[in-house]
Amino acid sequence: MTNSAKTGVSVFIATSLDGYISRPDGDIDWLNDAESPGEGEDCGFGEMFTSVDALVMGRNTFEKVLEFGLDKWPYGDKAVIVLSRNLTEIPKQLQATVSMTKGSPKELISELNGKGYRQIYLDGGKTIQAFLRNGLVNDLTITTIPILIGRGRSLFGELEIDIKLKHLQTQSWKNGFVQSRYEVTC
Repeated sequence: MTNSAKTGVSVFIATSLDGYISRPDGDIDWLNDAESPGEGEDCGFGEMFTSVDALVMGRNTFEKVLEFGLDKWPYGDKAVIVLSRNLTEIPKQLQATVSMTKGSPKELISELNGKGYRQIYLDGGKTIQAFLRNGLVNDLTITTIPILIGRGRSLFGELEIDIKLKHLQTQSWKNGFVQSRYEVTC
């Protein structure tokens, strides 16, 4: 079930210890309130982000990032593609780097292959789930934050089939963050 296309797809995301990426209403206050792992430590996000050609995210994630304000757009000039059937427009200030598509994950990967994209960072629960269901994710980096929030939006949700993973690496920080990296094997 691994991505046989030329474009690699990587997930890099944080979850609560009980496997949620947000509260039921999408709030990520628990993540924003988490103790920093250390001065200047980004848990590998910067290195990962510089290694990708583009970021693909869902509408909910895009709207959450917009709540931070356009003056704090965290992705700089990196290409961002928003998967949505409901989004009607991209804010004018972001139109040079942000685009949207209503296509399926397979259609998007095919399009990105044709444009020469080699590595994609995938973000957003429903988007990650859709790409996993379509066999398009190559690897997952999941940072577990030491908090139980009890309910919320699950990273993986229900799966129709098992998705086998190969453990590649685990790292921890003094603040209790634990990050594991997996290769999707089928």
